[in-house]
Amino acid sequence: MNSAEDLAPANPIDRFFRISERGSSLGQELRGGVVTFFTMAYIVVLNPLILGYATDIDGKFLGGGSAPNLAAIAAGTALVAGVLTILMGVVANYPLALATGLGLNAFLAFAVASQMTWADAMGLVVIEGVLILVLVLTGFRTAVFRAVPAQLKVAISVGIGLFIALIGFVDAGVVKRIPDAAKTTVPVQLGADGSLSGWPVLVFVVGLLLMLALWVRKVRGSILISIVVMTVVAVVVEAVGDLGASAEKAGGWALTVPAWSGDFHAPDFGTLGEFDLLGSWDKVGVVTVLLLVFSLMLADFFDTMGTMTAIGAEANLLDEEGMPPHADRILVVDSVAAIAGGAAGVSSNTSYIESASGVGEGARTGLASVVTGVLFLATIFASPLVAMIPSEAAVPALVLVGFLMMQQITGISWDDVEIAIPAFLTIVLMPFTYSISVGIGAGFVSYAFLKVVRGKARELHPLLWVVAGLFVIYFAIDPITRWLT
Repeated sequence: MNSAEDLAPANPIDRFFRISERGSSLGQELRGGVVTFFTMAYIVVLNPLILGYATDIDGKFLGGGSAPNLAAIAAGTALVAGVLTILMGVVANYPLALATGLGLNAFLAFAVASQMTWADAMGLVVIEGVLILVLVLTGFRTAVFRAVPAQLKVAISVGIGLFIALIGFVDAGVVKRIPDAAKTTVPVQLGADGSLSGWPVLVFVVGLLLMLALWVRKVRGSILISIVVMTVVAVVVEAVGDLGASAEKAGGWALTVPAWSGDFHAPDFGTLGEFDLLGSWDKVGVVTVLLLVFSLMLADFFDTMGTMTAIGAEANLLDEEGMPPHADRILVVDSVAAIAGGAAGVSSNTSYIESASGVGEGARTGLASVVTGVLFLATIFASPLVAMIPSEAAVPALVLVGFLMMQQITGISWDDVEIAIPAFLTIVLMPFTYSISVGIGAGFVSYAFLKVVRGKARELHPLLWVVAGLFVIYFAIDPITRWLT
């Protein structure tokens, strides 16, 4: 009989990342890492657009200048995303990529920086990351995760599936916000005018159909093949039609224009180290600082918990309690990412649900994250290559993965109202509010409320009481802030 050592993979990479043990292969991990990068590479372009044009209380742009410095923000965004994603792969061995958190960066740009300098705002991000790291190291964050009922974790995964599918449709221009929504009861519509039109939307639709066809035919690399093919198609369409960006003219590309710019240049890391831990306390006062840090921390805290659960469920990596392997390491790296994002002046970095696209391609280990991270580092020097991948070619992967995650809904006992109602609120509020944290919060609060109503308050884990109370404060943060300040 062969010993365990005899059966162990001879390839040291396979042994380190446990590729064969998790039912994966080197090819799956490489493809998965590339697909994850393609589906979230837009952040290198989008983060500078969100942070770069907002001014602080002194009228300065991020980096301290009198004019936007998008190149420095892009370089910092790619650098931190690359380093922390590689760290996630090596330390936690989990197929999860990290980058600047959307929503968090907008909150920082439009709600925080207007009250203080950019350095002060980034200092708050560092403080928030340190606090979350302390909660991880003390075991509190993991304990909260274990206290969440298993079916509520399933609901979180399903809700995230719907959420990322909606992200895909919005980024592709299939779903649009009605320009003058005040005159109608309908907040969103099909396309820009109630119908699908324009070459970019056609690229998305054809790409989605191609991806679905390849996937149902069980073609290896179906997601990656579709993205590459449709990127080539998009480049040809742009070369012939000169569509440009949708922000400049109707019918243009949503986020990035698929054209070769050839603009290679030395990276500018001007935002690195631009943070001040104490400046905000004098400018806005202790109460406001605490409330701002609380808002940042709660969103970061639960977004990651939901994301890593959803990824683990899709990759079949969760244990019987719904916990991913090495959950504490995942949370430590994620907490360090928040600190690193603030210290680099590019906002808090967090785990990205777009990682599910790589899992859909077969990724099961941290090697996929290493591949994604290396590609992020490469974008520091090769931004024209990233700019060639329009969202319309990449986001069909989010729609497909949304479907795959939706299949978990059968794991919820819909005849048990104590879990069914919180699960329903968790699922629907994520896409409807465009926020993972809001869905999770609504689920926790309603779960605690129904336990009380049915006289079963003693069955509720003490930590869930704490979390539900924190979310009540989170939902009422605006009136609380006005009352205290």
